[in-house]
Amino acid sequence: MVNVILLSGSPRKKSNTVEVLDVCAKEIEKNGLSTEVIPLRGMSIQSCVACNKCVEKGNCVLKDGLDEIIEKIRNADGFVPAAPVYFGTARGDIMSALQRIGKVSRGSDEFLSWMVGGPIAVGRRGGHTLTLQEMSMFFPINDMIMLGSRYWNMVFAHEEGTTNQDPEGLEMVKLFGENIAKLIKKIKD
Repeated sequence: MVNVILLSGSPRKKSNTVEVLDVCAKEIEKNGLSTEVIPLRGMSIQSCVACNKCVEKGNCVLKDGLDEIIEKIRNADGFVPAAPVYFGTARGDIMSALQRIGKVSRGSDEFLSWMVGGPIAVGRRGGHTLTLQEMSMFFPINDMIMLGSRYWNMVFAHEEGTTNQDPEGLEMVKLFGENIAKLIKKIKD
């Protein structure tokens, strides 16, 4: 079982968002837990159609690969979604994924309840806080424990491979990863 699933909403092959999630994952692993970074790249994530089949079946019936990711999250202790900022807000496919993940949890065995996590935003100039606010709505409505660090979980980067130009942002992501690992271990003890 993987302890923490980290989900990237970036469509890019050399993604700053995945790079930031890798930094977070390494910090979680340094603190004794296992991780898996899953990119949505190449997938066509559909929006929830409110069919409520998840209530009777316990899974999402839309066939775009998200249900396999949902099963991994269902068996994890932590969940960290990350979005690149597009036009001042979270990219659409990550929000569609979060809405469906939440719908399946609420409609079935409430696997997200008391799960530890929080969002990360990666972008060039602005929209980070709005992206975090938008993604943060997912956590309390699903009875989750949302963590942070000493500042917002955001990294400023533009061209691919430029996350290292925001050392403060990366330090906040490291602390966030450490906090996730520490809390999961305390809960499991």
